[in-house]
Amino acid sequence: MKNQKRKSLLLGSFIIILIISTPYLLYIYRAIPFEAETYKTLFFTIKGGYYEKAQSFVYTFFGKFVPFFLLIIWFVTNKHWWVHALIIPITIYLFQLISVANDSEQYVDEIEFIYTVPIAILIMVILYFLRSRMSIYIQAVDLKKEMDTNMTSSSDSDKPPLNN
Repeated sequence: MKNQKRKSLLLGSFIIILIISTPYLLYIYRAIPFEAETYKTLFFTIKGGYYEKAQSFVYTFFGKFVPFFLLIIWFVTNKHWWVHALIIPITIYLFQLISVANDSEQYVDEIEFIYTVPIAILIMVILYFLRSRMSIYIQAVDLKKEMDTNMTSSSDSDKPPLNN
């Protein structure tokens, strides 16, 4: 039981840290010099491509990535029945993200519907798998709250009334 609490706390803390860090991702483009067409990092090189400047590419990329990322966290951690409606904006942001990364696309936000169908199916399968793994933790927290409430209310009713 204690190990389960620790896992749940670590997972919740990790998700909170990810959510808190997302606004900083929107300003990461400021770390890149304005005139640079390519920008080298430790792990890879960022090229401006269609956007000509690396800073413009990073700005556009993270402008699509942050909402996509937050929608995925919302989908995976939500326990309500309407959570499946989030798949539509997740798919749209994913496709926009792919088109930003693809230099051959001339118009980033103009996407044909037929291309989104196979990607939507793939994303749905992955998200349902993640959600099924996360739902165990969400249900455990709800069950614990319910049991604590029942234990507290039943232990209060077992006490004799106070005589004044």
